[in-house]
Amino acid sequence: MKVFKFGGATVKDAEGVKNMANILKDYTNEPPVIILSAMGKTTNTLEKLTQAYYYGRPELMDIFHKIRNEHLQVVEKLYKKESKDKESDLILIFNKLESIISDNGDGPPAKDILYDFVYDMIVPFGELLSTTLVSQYLNHTGIKNKWLDARNLIRADHTYREGKVLWDLSEEYISNAIPPILNNGEMVLTQGFIAGTVDGKSITLGREGSDYSAAIFSSILNARACYIWKDVPGLMNADPKIIPEAVLIDRISYGEAIELAYYGAKVIHYKTLKPLRNKRIPLFVKSFVHPEKKGTVIEEDYVEVPVTSYIIKNNQVLISISPKDYSFIGEDNLYNIFRILLQNHIKINLMQNSALSFSICLDNNDKIDKLLKELSSDFNVKFNKNLELITIRHFTEESINFVLKKRKTILEQRSRATIQMLVEN
Repeated sequence: MKVFKFGGATVKDAEGVKNMANILKDYTNEPPVIILSAMGKTTNTLEKLTQAYYYGRPELMDIFHKIRNEHLQVVEKLYKKESKDKESDLILIFNKLESIISDNGDGPPAKDILYDFVYDMIVPFGELLSTTLVSQYLNHTGIKNKWLDARNLIRADHTYREGKVLWDLSEEYISNAIPPILNNGEMVLTQGFIAGTVDGKSITLGREGSDYSAAIFSSILNARACYIWKDVPGLMNADPKIIPEAVLIDRISYGEAIELAYYGAKVIHYKTLKPLRNKRIPLFVKSFVHPEKKGTVIEEDYVEVPVTSYIIKNNQVLISISPKDYSFIGEDNLYNIFRILLQNHIKINLMQNSALSFSICLDNNDKIDKLLKELSSDFNVKFNKNLELITIRHFTEESINFVLKKRKTILEQRSRATIQMLVEN
């Protein structure tokens, strides 16, 4: 049995949905479990919808209708004259979403309601919509599949936007639900990124968490292999959109792949590889544009020749924190800083300390303003935004000069295999 994960770029439009069906028709004799993300940039738009709802912004319904129209246009292009007959299931989902954001006329939620809870109530609709649309189309074209709600399969705690998987419960639900469907000759189609609590609340598993979902299903079902279908040829040594000279890495070990994912390589989510490595399940990264090509395989028993890899993260913020009484940064200060970071579910991309200050590099997102406010209550805080974090694995001086291009370096760290440089964008 194999697990296939398709990202949002795979099904961003009607042609993408048709292409996905063409890929899957070759696997009807060995039905896979299919994990699907929201279509295109739907998650980004749903995040804007969440903000508009939570803060009571006037553009709320405009954003809602934008999402609705985009999905119904895909249905229209897939079915032509039959499209009106195929819209009903999607419209039911949109009615549920509209009911949430309209609050039956009561207005936006009170500000004491946790934003992350509201986020996880709204954003999962992207995956529910994409999987409903694609499942219907696959059945229409003769590719038998059963739609399942991942919130009834993967159980997680109440850590909103970063759900911690309850593995024993998840194993029970997944093992009971999925094998009978596969044994009946049908594929299983479910959502990535989302899970459910034991009391029926929606939870997301962290941004880009659909890869992680695929790893969870693969691990619990003891899959022979996990396939992640992307809009790139496989795992590259750099983002070809930034570095056109990027080359494909044919094979790589779990250990090296985990390093690249940790530093921010976009092709693989950093939490994905642990469940696969524990079960020694190979991970294939393949192109949905050219499915016949080999792509990249990540496996345990492979000793690679080190390849210089570049990971570039834009929109970074550097925060420098120092005690207000100009004392040394000690363990008690660090404890308080890390406590605040943990409470806000913020991941550090780079950190460095001196006698009087502790500096951290973070993704600049919607949590930063709240973080700065909390830190400022106990510390002096300075920050720089619009920075770029460059990480080079297996670096050489030539590779540093190649990517740096005389830009000003604000902060630098080196180890035996890795260099990280925070530079002005």
